[in-house]
Amino acid sequence: MKQASTKSRLLLILLSIVLSVSGSYAQTDALFTQYYEVPSYYNPAAIGNSDYVRIRVGSRLQWLGIDGAPLTFLGLADMPVKVGTKRVGLGVVLQQESIGLYSNINASVQAGYKFKALKGVFTAAVNIGFVDRNFKGSEVYIPDDDDFHESTDDAIPTTDVHGTAFDIGAGIDYVHPRFHAGVSFMHANSPTVRFTSDSGSAGGGDAGAATGESAKNYEFQSPATLYFLAEGNIPIKNTLFEVMPSLMVVSDFTFTTGQITGRVRYNKFLTAGLGYRYNDAVSLVLAAEIKGFFIGYSYDYPVSKVSLASSGSHEVFAGYSLKLNLGEKNKNKHKSIRIM
Repeated sequence: MKQASTKSRLLLILLSIVLSVSGSYAQTDALFTQYYEVPSYYNPAAIGNSDYVRIRVGSRLQWLGIDGAPLTFLGLADMPVKVGTKRVGLGVVLQQESIGLYSNINASVQAGYKFKALKGVFTAAVNIGFVDRNFKGSEVYIPDDDDFHESTDDAIPTTDVHGTAFDIGAGIDYVHPRFHAGVSFMHANSPTVRFTSDSGSAGGGDAGAATGESAKNYEFQSPATLYFLAEGNIPIKNTLFEVMPSLMVVSDFTFTTGQITGRVRYNKFLTAGLGYRYNDAVSLVLAAEIKGFFIGYSYDYPVSKVSLASSGSHEVFAGYSLKLNLGEKNKNKHKSIRIM
């Protein structure tokens, strides 16, 4: 007989929050420590802010030491495009995450319109895509002596279930030579994936309705989420150093959190800094950039009770920026409006 384990208990507690017969409501976007390197993941308006095709790929290994803890992969790219005399931004985002027996995929395309005002450049953009949710209910095991669930807990599917739903979002971003700031409203339609345990399939809207008396309904809702991101760039006079403070605040109108980071960059090459995520972790960040290539690493040390079971979280991002020619008048004379 299988033995009860910390993994079983942690997973079942998590599932009681994520999946329930009456529905669920939980933060679904990953909170990356290097959020300032992937701003278009949180705000579709943060695209095309330089004369480059900008690519970032990375992974976050959260709560090392806890079985079934979140493992997240993210890839995104954006670029500017000239349409006549106007400038627009285009972007793509793909994110995959697994948490125990649960996994999700978010994929989207982004488009934004740029215009000059207030000595800077504004971008208004939309995010259109889908959310995909999967749960391996056939692998659920609930120990008989579990203190939180009965062995036949109706709140947890016992068959594999899967579903998708349409997802939209929007945002606005302002770029100034010394700072940029933006606000976005992601998952604006609160996409809901409904699962039906008898058939092992589901969909958005009413597609997951029960088909029989033995069928059990489950659903996962991605809550509408508000993001605010801001970042500054402060040169230290007569040196090759610059200070880059940044801030991100997140709210789904039920739960609100935020993180702040302070970095110092030398000669636009080496970067180091410290960060803090509210009631969660302190972090160390390191990065290097050379000839368009980028590599960044961060380590989070938990300050919550998670520290009793985990030694921390690791995150790595890599990327490349390819310069574009956006017209004969500025051929080979590009000047970035992005302060990264």
